[in-house]
Amino acid sequence: MIERGIPSLLVIFALLFAAAALPACAEGISVPSIQITLDDAGDDPKNVSAALKLLFIFTILSLAPAILIMVTSFTRIVVVLSLLRHALGTQQIPANQIIIGLSLFLTFFIMMPVWNQVNQRAVQPYLHETMDAGEALNAAAQPVKKFMLAHTRQKDLALFLRISSTEKPAVPEDTGLSALIPAFVISELKTAFQIGFMIYMPFLILDMVVASVLLSMGMLMLPPIMVSLPFKLLLFVLVDGWYLIVGSLVESFT
Repeated sequence: MIERGIPSLLVIFALLFAAAALPACAEGISVPSIQITLDDAGDDPKNVSAALKLLFIFTILSLAPAILIMVTSFTRIVVVLSLLRHALGTQQIPANQIIIGLSLFLTFFIMMPVWNQVNQRAVQPYLHETMDAGEALNAAAQPVKKFMLAHTRQKDLALFLRISSTEKPAVPEDTGLSALIPAFVISELKTAFQIGFMIYMPFLILDMVVASVLLSMGMLMLPPIMVSLPFKLLLFVLVDGWYLIVGSLVESFT
């Protein structure tokens, strides 16, 4: 059907182009009309419900990257790995795709218990029609809130509650997502920068030692980064840096 329709579409486009570019020569050409009609299937409530569900799914998929970044461990992991690359001085190695891919898989690994709770408490009851959409959303938000509250500083949360003129909730689980999500993000950024500072220190000391040695030898024209980079890589491999950093990142969320 598609292969048969392509030549017809090409003919229609050619005729339309000829009619627009050569009006004098197109007087004897009859351009076929195209009509788009809607049948009465839209009056069926089942079809309307299916269309709304499809629209909801596409909306969730379009917001999925932002949700993944804001309410999971992705922010801390990707910032720490980026700072590690800058501390090593390896420019674009590992590549951005590798850092983001590793961050995503580590995020899936860390968030798996939370996703299991969401699936058991909200997704499965909703699929079995024992819970409506509103109740499912509230049930799904509780495990995510618990995870974010465990890694959010009280100072950051109080800041956004004060800015939004919101009263302090009786229990932490009643905190609104509008204040909890930004507080969680800035808490994750501070934690990531603290970890990045600790990663930077040994490599910074190594750079200073290499620069001092080169200066004492009178090799002023030789960039210290060219000499210190192999030593950085050697140090990182000897201490099994990827094992230590990834293990510390994962254990920081337990």
